[in-house]
Amino acid sequence: MAAAAGAASAELVIGWCIFGLLLLAILAFCWVYVRKYQSQRESEVVSTITAIFSLAIALITSALLPVDIFLVSYMKNQNGTFKEWANANVSRRIEDTVLYGYYTLYSVILFCVFLWIPFVYFYYEEKDDDDTGKCTQIKTAFKYTFGFVVICALLLLVGAFVPLNLPDNKNSTEWEKVKFLFEELGSSHGLAALSFSISSLTLIGMLAAIIYTAYGMSALPLNLIKGTRSAAYERLENTEDIEEVEQHIQAIKSKSKDGRPLPARDKRALKQFEERLRTLRKRERHLEFIENSWWTKFCGALRPLKIIWGIFFILVALLFIISLFLSNLDKALHSAGIDSGFIIFGANLSNPLNMLLPVLQTVFPLDYVLITIIIMYFIFTSMAGIRNIGIWFFWIRLYKIRRGRTRPQALLFLCMILLLIVLHTSYMIYSLAPQYVMYGSQNYLIESNITYDAHKGNSTLSVPKRCDADAPEDQCTVTRTYLFLHKFWFFSAAYYFGNWAFLGVFVIGLIVSCCKGKKSVIEGVDEDDSDLSDEEPSVYSV
Repeated sequence: MAAAAGAASAELVIGWCIFGLLLLAILAFCWVYVRKYQSQRESEVVSTITAIFSLAIALITSALLPVDIFLVSYMKNQNGTFKEWANANVSRRIEDTVLYGYYTLYSVILFCVFLWIPFVYFYYEEKDDDDTGKCTQIKTAFKYTFGFVVICALLLLVGAFVPLNLPDNKNSTEWEKVKFLFEELGSSHGLAALSFSISSLTLIGMLAAIIYTAYGMSALPLNLIKGTRSAAYERLENTEDIEEVEQHIQAIKSKSKDGRPLPARDKRALKQFEERLRTLRKRERHLEFIENSWWTKFCGALRPLKIIWGIFFILVALLFIISLFLSNLDKALHSAGIDSGFIIFGANLSNPLNMLLPVLQTVFPLDYVLITIIIMYFIFTSMAGIRNIGIWFFWIRLYKIRRGRTRPQALLFLCMILLLIVLHTSYMIYSLAPQYVMYGSQNYLIESNITYDAHKGNSTLSVPKRCDADAPEDQCTVTRTYLFLHKFWFFSAAYYFGNWAFLGVFVIGLIVSCCKGKKSVIEGVDEDDSDLSDEEPSVYSV
């Protein structure tokens, strides 16, 4: 038994080492990603570190879901019995470790969303004013950030004192009711307060996922398949446009050769044509540089690989969308209703992902690989959606995300949006495979009576069964993720309707992406964009 416990401990140590290597890979990816998109002219050390750290926290939080599922599954054998080392104390210690991991990461997310990112953002907004000193910048940034801190405190207080259970005695005094609330808060160790705050942010993340992720899921694969327009052909078209605009300018200027002043209408037209000419010449410089760059030739050689990736991504998107539709339809037909948050136990309508995961569970670790692929795909399509749509405040475009030309404030917005979307990712995965997210691959033993005809006798046999809502609490361990997802029914109800909106936006985005032509190799250069510069473009902007 000691040898088995030692072997299990060694395997867990190896698992945590792999997780550590994953953290290093995440940090490296975040550094490359932020450096790739940030403006070289306006890069700042503090904003760069903030963006990298926030993006890393988003990815690490998303990586905790498959780890949580793996740990609860790893404690049991496939025959439904607990492993020798997985006694009650060890199981509780593992559960507490994961729970503390969620506490830590979610607390850091609250710190980033409500304090760090707003402070850095407002600090650099004030820095744009050259007449403002550093002390004034810091004071102004703290003043605006204080509003976010107040919102965070209110969410924590509301979550802490929303009673999940009601006192048994209906005739209790007001003081007894207040005392009951404090006892509930103490017994939950602040879980309800943190869960309410995180669920509130998840609700905002759901809106961001509906806007950005749903569109990115259709735009990213189709853009990879369609590719971009030829730089040589675009340069030829641009040269023709330059000649045409120059002819218009020459025609207007010819009206004033005899010394007569131009009419106001012609002056306005001349100004517009001159601005258009400057933009076209800027495009000409970009197109010439890109056409002759080695990166363009390298990307051309990778064109077949991009098509393969595009087909793979669209297949993953269809798997995701079909599974989400069937899961939501199952909730609409068989759930306990809106009062329960459309919670459903088991699955009455099978979806592709629900059928695929049990098959992959037989070969370790294919099921965890699939969940990780879906989570990372969810994040990368969110990034693609933000790049394509930009950052808006209702109908006003605030920032664009462009390689090598993104302002520090835009990067901070990007990372905050991704933090919120990642919070919603766990519920999306739960919507696709609720039983798997709750229990992983755990089985438990049930007593089955077998009748022998020859002897006319009965015998009892223990048969393994997949863990579900009917399983005894001491036989199946619920993931810590599930505890955060279903503390408050009204959030679950909002997520349910949000899933329908997500499906609708995906269909609209798919239609729009199919109808749109190929993207320009310098998309965005012909627009009035403050993020653009007249400097030589980066070869990686292709």
